[in-house]
Amino acid sequence: MQKVLAYPLTILYFICFGLTLVIFHPIQWFCFNVLGYKAHKISVDWLQFFIMRCLNVLGTRFSFSNPYNIDKNQPLIIVANHQSMYDIPPLIWYLRKHHVKFISKKELGKGIPSVSYNLRHGGSVLIDRKKPKEAVKAIEDFSNYIETTKRAAVIFPEGTRSKTGVPKAFQKKGLLTLFENIPSATILPITINNSWKTLRYGKFPMGLGAHVKFTVHKPIKLSTFTNKENLIHSIETTIKEHIHL
Repeated sequence: MQKVLAYPLTILYFICFGLTLVIFHPIQWFCFNVLGYKAHKISVDWLQFFIMRCLNVLGTRFSFSNPYNIDKNQPLIIVANHQSMYDIPPLIWYLRKHHVKFISKKELGKGIPSVSYNLRHGGSVLIDRKKPKEAVKAIEDFSNYIETTKRAAVIFPEGTRSKTGVPKAFQKKGLLTLFENIPSATILPITINNSWKTLRYGKFPMGLGAHVKFTVHKPIKLSTFTNKENLIHSIETTIKEHIHL
């Protein structure tokens, strides 16, 4: 019965989602080209808020547990497991004071109103997975930008999303590149639960009633670790221990 109900609600969601992207695209363009970075960032933040409200149509709820007072005048490396594209709006919205940026595959840089525009112009980096040397160089440049501007870089070390919530092994290369080029960073491990349930049936219909939960773990000062391999293992263990299947 729930899946039957999911069909009309998914159609309603897609209408709301599509309108949100179309409305915010010219707003982003105007803010970026006329008003500058600060206005563009605000427009992107509110885009995420309204995407989350669109998901409420499906009965999706969001909880973001962050008991830590994190200084915004320092670069952050946000490390999280990855369950769906809907991991992204809450990260941007709830951590908006840190100016959250992403490492994304280049395919997302075109074709999606609002989303692609922000990835191209908002400070994130688009990489070609088929060209690893170029990707590493792009992440190095991105890391220098994060270090200089004291903003936040999000990385999903699994490399791709988990369709069932079961985490995949962390890939170390991207993390090590960030660690090397953002030496003053604080690392913020985050566990994401239940985001995969928004796509439990696939893209159509979408899942109903998912309670997507974000748990922020104790921040880690990168400079206090000399063995980065051990650090990655510790972060991976912390994140995965809090995934509920």
